[in-house]
Amino acid sequence: MAQDNSSRVTEFILLGLSDTQELQLLFFTFFLLAYTMILLGNLLIIVTVRTDPKLSSPMYFLLCNLSFIDICCTSVTAPRVLVALLSGHKAIAFEGCMAQLFFLHFVGSSEMFLLTVMAFDRYTAICRPLHYTAIMARRACWALVAACWAGGFIHSIVQTALMLQLPFCGPNTIHSYFCDVPPVIRLACADTALTEWLMASNSGLISLGCFLVLVASYALILAKVRARVSQGNWKALSTCASHVMAITLFFMPCIFTYLRPAGTLPPSKYVCVIYTILSPIMNPLIYTLRSSEVKESMWRLWKSCRT
Repeated sequence: MAQDNSSRVTEFILLGLSDTQELQLLFFTFFLLAYTMILLGNLLIIVTVRTDPKLSSPMYFLLCNLSFIDICCTSVTAPRVLVALLSGHKAIAFEGCMAQLFFLHFVGSSEMFLLTVMAFDRYTAICRPLHYTAIMARRACWALVAACWAGGFIHSIVQTALMLQLPFCGPNTIHSYFCDVPPVIRLACADTALTEWLMASNSGLISLGCFLVLVASYALILAKVRARVSQGNWKALSTCASHVMAITLFFMPCIFTYLRPAGTLPPSKYVCVIYTILSPIMNPLIYTLRSSEVKESMWRLWKSCRT
């Protein structure tokens, strides 16, 4: 264990997902392919939306921001995991660990807030179409996105401040592949019961609150369109169903991880893969690539690049 003269831990050891050499090679391949897909898929969406004037509606503006957040969220953990799996160097400095924790919660909570804004956008478009242009004006969209980032920053500052006030002087082995609140707080050399409850009420209630708002918004949309059987409404219903699948995939692991004190149940490092890797892969497929407008824009972009 790496310590300084005051017996304070100066680095942590990230054990990763497995110690087996064969599994490490498998995990490296999985993380490399997943990270490449996330980068290419989300960058393609950003470029397509930014270059095509036809994709200037608030929905695509928010989707472009979601793609950017997904890239940031995965980049907080995936490169460090790939380096560790390739080199076998599992140590991370204390400052690096706290920085990773900060940025993970910063972009993660910002994504939660943004998904909530996107649900509001869909609710307004379907349930209040005559007022949609006025409610979701470009200035309002910029303000909502800025509020998402500001909310994520405030949340992350609180989480990191609670972690930094804890003493770490004993074990420094983290049973995960990145630094997060549940596995790190278990290593503190103090009674962390109050801090755990504060963190659970912070991260957990944000996850649960955003999830309930999202479910309620899509329930209202369903109630609005269920009596209509036109093709457009069936398309809206199909879109809402796919969105509910995406938010469930993202929010349920977060609620399971954060809506409880760290000592009540053992942490599951495999659950973390769902919201750090699988969800950013699924978001472009569910939110964007199902849209015929986006696919047509991508095809035009491809033909313009070839000429």
